[in-house]
Amino acid sequence: MRAVVFHEHGGAEVLRYEERPDPTIRANEVLVEVRACALNHLDVWARGGLPGIEIGLPHILGNDIAGLVREVGEVVDWVKPGDEVLLQPGVSCGHCVECLSGRDNLCPAYDILGYRRDGGYAELVAAPAVNVVPKPKNISFEEAAALPLVTLTAWHMLVTRARVEPGEDVLVHAAGSGVGSVGIQIAKLRGARVIATAGSDEKLAKARELGADETINYTRGDWAREVRRLTDKKGCEVVFEHTGAATWGGSTSALAKNGRLVTCGATSGYDARTDLRQVFYRHLSLLGSFMGSKSELLAALKFVGRGQIRAVVDRVLPLREARRAHELMEDRAQFGKLVLQP
Repeated sequence: MRAVVFHEHGGAEVLRYEERPDPTIRANEVLVEVRACALNHLDVWARGGLPGIEIGLPHILGNDIAGLVREVGEVVDWVKPGDEVLLQPGVSCGHCVECLSGRDNLCPAYDILGYRRDGGYAELVAAPAVNVVPKPKNISFEEAAALPLVTLTAWHMLVTRARVEPGEDVLVHAAGSGVGSVGIQIAKLRGARVIATAGSDEKLAKARELGADETINYTRGDWAREVRRLTDKKGCEVVFEHTGAATWGGSTSALAKNGRLVTCGATSGYDARTDLRQVFYRHLSLLGSFMGSKSELLAALKFVGRGQIRAVVDRVLPLREARRAHELMEDRAQFGKLVLQP
């Protein structure tokens, strides 16, 4: 099969389009013909190398995968060749306390397709059969690939962790990112008023198309003060935080009393400072959020099937142009998801 591989950690230039052996499957796995695979920031971090994380080389990236089932393992009887599917990106053991309690994202053995095991930057990928989800019939393979990781992450943040209520003000950072574009839609589904931030007026216009009620260009002035103005000095009940150090201080100051800040990432850096006086004096809650359970993705996909959550695809590129796709992501040149097509 043809695949994009890196043999050493480094910049986008280490990605090579080459011939690789077809994957083989175990009895409880499926082999999927990849029709589309979307990028995530995790791809960029894994490619560059992460302290303390060992990734076997050569490695194939790609967490978000949609395609056709080609082959099923001998104990798999709920999936058949020819099925149109997307893959839940989180891989867990299935037998620990966390997995059996429906919290598989907290499994001690948790992994993600394309992270420490080969992923979807290829014509074929092997995956556990329990990760197979039927592709909603009303969307394309490219749209299906744009959904799993960011939808699961945003749903877990806003529905499970922050428990957004109707009428609350929710601040969504980086509206042009994959998780931000879905976060806007999920917050609106929960009945919230959404304030979205982005670095260009073009991205803010697109955020309004997704349902954002108010928008702020964070490159102009004090955006946290603007949040206060838009909420009559109250602040937001929920801040959807995934950018890290660059926005952390403003995010905490933009919270209302009893506000909840929920965070899933640190793309601008992890060494963020917190004024603890703000936390206890204003009764703030800081909530960590990591991926989500398989059942949460199924819950979110019901709204995809109804057209109430839609994939936001910036552009589709051939698999051989994975390097260019990585460069676009690192330059923040997209709104929504970049998708590769083998």
